[in-house]
Amino acid sequence: MTSTNRTCRVGELTIGQGRPLAIIAGPCVIESFEQGLSIAKTIKAVCDNAGLPYIFKASFDKANRSSITSYRGPGLSDGLEWIGRIGKELGVPTTTDIHEPHQAGAIADAIDLIQIPAFLCRQTDLLLAAGQAAAKHNRAINTKKGQFLSPAEMVGPVAKLEEAGISNQMLTERGTFFGYHRLVNDFTGLGDLMELPATGGSPPVCFDVTHSTQLPGSGSQTGGRPERAPLLARAATAAGVHALFIETHPDPSKAKSDGATVLPLDVAAGIIETCARIREAMTH
Repeated sequence: MTSTNRTCRVGELTIGQGRPLAIIAGPCVIESFEQGLSIAKTIKAVCDNAGLPYIFKASFDKANRSSITSYRGPGLSDGLEWIGRIGKELGVPTTTDIHEPHQAGAIADAIDLIQIPAFLCRQTDLLLAAGQAAAKHNRAINTKKGQFLSPAEMVGPVAKLEEAGISNQMLTERGTFFGYHRLVNDFTGLGDLMELPATGGSPPVCFDVTHSTQLPGSGSQTGGRPERAPLLARAATAAGVHALFIETHPDPSKAKSDGATVLPLDVAAGIIETCARIREAMTH
């Protein structure tokens, strides 16, 4: 399989073909600065030991919660301040998601990698605002493939970002809707995404380990099959993805968002260690 011929620069690290497997990990939503810092320290130590680059991930707002009474996060100002401080304190790049065009400037000013949520990946105004802000601040964009799109259709979001002036981008696979309350990971499609016929070449591809185990819309809260996360991570690594996305929490039963799929820290650590060995074996 011919893989991507682009790279994505996030802070001081480069993601792409021939580069180490990057780990994007952290809580679904940042609940406090102290907890976010503790999670980041734990995962960074695991990545350092495994020889893998680390990007700290957390959301300042979860705008698509199942219930309007669910915890959404600390908001734009506090959330960006906490995430930015964690990145600076540990010397790692950071990422968070954007939900509305007016947030683009503030996010690009503070965060290295702007994430476009899967449900919003076709929203032209959002893509243009994020792309223009990323280009202005020398940041990168990570667009999650919509659960309702084929891999080939991601040419559209990539092109919109290019038109906004940003070629420094990557894509993330997070499963495809299959009937009701089910996501399916199509590894044939994953290969297609890594060979996306985009102008300028196909961007690097990340695999979202934890969201791929979701059972969306299966009740008042999203359900999940987190026990399958290690299997999916191993398969995606062996398939040649360039990064893994993992949400993790000290106690998933108490997580304020995505508690059904976020992984305990020790499970996340085990996945990272195993996938590092898989990637090492693939290079020999």
